[in-house]
Amino acid sequence: MALTKVLIAVKTYPTLSAKYDELVCTAGFREDGTWIRVYPIPFRKLDYASQYKKYDWIELDLVKNTKDFRRESYRPKTIDTEVTVVGHIKPSDTWSERKEFALKNVYTNLTKLIAEAKDKKITTSLAVFKPSVIKKFLIKPVEREWSKEKLDQLKQINLFEKKGDDFEIVRKIPYKFSYTFADDEGTESTMMIEDWEIGALYWTMVKKYEGNEAKACADVAKKYFDDFAKTKDLYFFLGTTFVNHFVARNPFIIIGTFHPKKEIQTRLF
Repeated sequence: MALTKVLIAVKTYPTLSAKYDELVCTAGFREDGTWIRVYPIPFRKLDYASQYKKYDWIELDLVKNTKDFRRESYRPKTIDTEVTVVGHIKPSDTWSERKEFALKNVYTNLTKLIAEAKDKKITTSLAVFKPSVIKKFLIKPVEREWSKEKLDQLKQINLFEKKGDDFEIVRKIPYKFSYTFADDEGTESTMMIEDWEIGALYWTMVKKYEGNEAKACADVAKKYFDDFAKTKDLYFFLGTTFVNHFVARNPFIIIGTFHPKKEIQTRLF
């Protein structure tokens, strides 16, 4: 079977799984510009050469995920399937090459997108969305630690990575980050952000400010609201969650951002 080539556009923050340890949901674009979801991948257990980053081209052996009804969902043939990084699209000033893939099909109406998700003949579960107005960036505290039940399950089957005598797991982010925005009809929504990058930024700022979470959160807000929302041409990469796809009124969350510089229109006269 031919390997599938995927341009990585999304890596979600790792979650814990009783079956596979830590998992990252990866999504991106095929060479024809259509979306594809790749799950599960135990990303932190990949060797260094296989640890892809955003806008890397990767190749791997994929099969349709028969346990996931969403049409874009595929999985590695086995949990140990080799992932090979075969290229990268660098960020030019205008992100022109990235735009060729990311902006082929952009939604501006959330009602239309949700209707496509709920239509069982379509089940759209990944999309690029352009908000008309970004109104707020919200930060709310949540549970600070992974649940004891989930940690105990993982310890029992010895799936944690070991470092010395200690088990190493990804740190849980103790805050939920969200955007409030309006679509092209003025419909207002609030969606949480599950992107790996926002989690990494938070922990980088916590370290910079020697544990001061308030200052770390302020810097996250500065990047995602003052920079991305106010000075950049901001798009959302949206994805549905499996359990909420047909249940929630709005099953989408923000799984990534696309934020090239705004292009300045020059006056001809």
